[in-house]
Amino acid sequence: MHTTGKFKRISNRLFDVFASFALLSIVCLVIVLLLRLFELVYNLHIHSTKVDLFNLYGSALATDLFFWLRFSAIQLFIFFPLFFLYQKLSKIVFAVIAFIYLLLQLSLTLYFSQSLVPLGADVYRYSLADIKQTVGASGSISIPLVLGIIVLIAGCLAAFHFIPDKIKLGKRTRISIAILTVISVTLSSFVVIPRPAQGSEFVNNLSLNKTDFFLAQTLQHFFPEENETDIYADAYIGDYNKKSSIAKFEYVDAAHYPFLHKDSSRDVLSPFLRQENLPPNIVILLVEGLGRAFANEGAYLGNFTPFIDSLANKSLYWENFLSEGGRTFAVLPSVVGSLPFYKNGFAEAGDNMPRHLSLISLLKLNGYHTSFYYGGDSKFDNMQLFLKKSNIDEVNDEKTFGAGYTSMPKSPNGFSWGYGDKELFRRYFDTRVAPLKSPFLDIILTVSTHTPFLVNEQQKYLNKFEDRLQQLGFEEDKKKEYRDYRYQYSSILFTDDAIKNFINTYSKRADFNNTIFFITGDHRMPEIPMASKIDRYHVPLLIYSPLLIRTAKISSISTHFDITPSILAYIKAHYPVQLPSLVSWMGSGLDTTRSLNSVHAYPLLQTKTELVDFLEGDNLLNNSQLFKLKQGLKSSPVEDEAQVAAMLHSFNEFKKKNESVIKGAPLLPDSIYSRYFPR
Repeated sequence: MHTTGKFKRISNRLFDVFASFALLSIVCLVIVLLLRLFELVYNLHIHSTKVDLFNLYGSALATDLFFWLRFSAIQLFIFFPLFFLYQKLSKIVFAVIAFIYLLLQLSLTLYFSQSLVPLGADVYRYSLADIKQTVGASGSISIPLVLGIIVLIAGCLAAFHFIPDKIKLGKRTRISIAILTVISVTLSSFVVIPRPAQGSEFVNNLSLNKTDFFLAQTLQHFFPEENETDIYADAYIGDYNKKSSIAKFEYVDAAHYPFLHKDSSRDVLSPFLRQENLPPNIVILLVEGLGRAFANEGAYLGNFTPFIDSLANKSLYWENFLSEGGRTFAVLPSVVGSLPFYKNGFAEAGDNMPRHLSLISLLKLNGYHTSFYYGGDSKFDNMQLFLKKSNIDEVNDEKTFGAGYTSMPKSPNGFSWGYGDKELFRRYFDTRVAPLKSPFLDIILTVSTHTPFLVNEQQKYLNKFEDRLQQLGFEEDKKKEYRDYRYQYSSILFTDDAIKNFINTYSKRADFNNTIFFITGDHRMPEIPMASKIDRYHVPLLIYSPLLIRTAKISSISTHFDITPSILAYIKAHYPVQLPSLVSWMGSGLDTTRSLNSVHAYPLLQTKTELVDFLEGDNLLNNSQLFKLKQGLKSSPVEDEAQVAAMLHSFNEFKKKNESVIKGAPLLPDSIYSRYFPR
């Protein structure tokens, strides 16, 4: 009888533990669902996007439920022993952990509402100065929103304090809840967060549980898995390569120099360009956030770059072009270096950047003067350090502007990125007085089309935005949707005007007739909702010059990696220059096929920590999901197990090479570097 009584007391105590925990956990679930409701209502209010609400709610609630199960498992692991030690303390600790989750989820929700992309582990790859700039650029939070958040937090904490104690449970109910709790928590060890229902990229990202995404990314960042080639993929790679039209590099010593290969870049630009006696000047214009979604003919959001569109008709124009990164950090190493991503972007390596050659260093070796212009702080994303390691002659940024220039308007919290694009171009012409004694390479990175999208002459461009809506023939309902992004679109129109003034001013210079302009976006602006995975990388490329003997609209797919190999191949074909025959370019050169085509196989780095996209031919692999790319880079999901396996193999081959460089393998032998790097 004594044993039976003791067992009864223990079992009752256990049921009390699980019943108490279950009540708290249910309150937590209600909070999770309330937060989801707040997130959806808030985002759908400020981003007037037409969505299938039933599917969106279903997908969103499913991800939240699965997260709640896993969160409850962690809470139970802490709650169980504390309950036996001090029952009140167990409830307090539970509430504190739930409160931390509440604050984290709210913060991540607000970040997403501004950036339209979920925050991941890339936050750990930025310096404090970079984070300060980025947070400053995001602007201030409205007072009603702050009050709403305070009310929500207060209500949630009150729920933890009052609701569990007010509910009295009978023995059978406690037993039932205890059993259900054990089953649910056990299930949480086996469930996988469901993939969002297929919709636009904005809708897919909105349906994610932001805390689950952030914590999973954080775990992967601090405890990364080893990159191993997929065994299943190996079974397919032989057959796939026999049918593949993808350009292959001839590597010469992959064991010691993973990316070193024979330079096979063909001169594809000569059929389009007239040759002069002197080497051409090269001007590379990198436009912040310039995506094909709203630029040039056929843009699915409508064309908000009328001048760039008119210039495309006088240029070599790639309509299906891709950036190599989803943020600005990737643009310089990709465009002027065709360099691998290293660990979190090549420039992120800082002083540990592997020794490399680039368009900058090779043109400087061959008599070019090299310079960089930017209206903000060039230390952001280690740009300045990367440029100096490329031995650039000049770095011009906000610190070198001096008096007489007007900076961009400050956001409500007092932040400004620096000088807008019109002032940047004015500074450029003030310092680049023609005629110059030697050919030159000038790289210009704009900044006006960046959060917080505040430009000089703001009202003028808000009015131009309204005029543009009218010119595009939008109905009133559609105009209302676009007005949610009026500052984004007005900044695009501002930059388009700035580029117009830049080209028109340049056309009056004596060196204009021997200058080739390369114009592309660093990535697609994410603060306007994206339609697909590829949308983030889809940017235009224009090659404009008085040297053009014919223009062309090119539909084949190329990327930022291909720009440097093609420029050097063109110059090498016509002028006596010193260039290495062995290179470590990631790109094989621009494809000038008029129809939709792709001979490239390249990784794409979404953020500093998300190497999840791989392009091979007209296929895009995102994690393990395959998309077929069509004209206009419209994408549709496809099921092709063999294709996925083959692409995983190719992707993993890149990762293995990249990992070797991270661990210290050089990009080039010392003999090549010392011979071709200018001193």
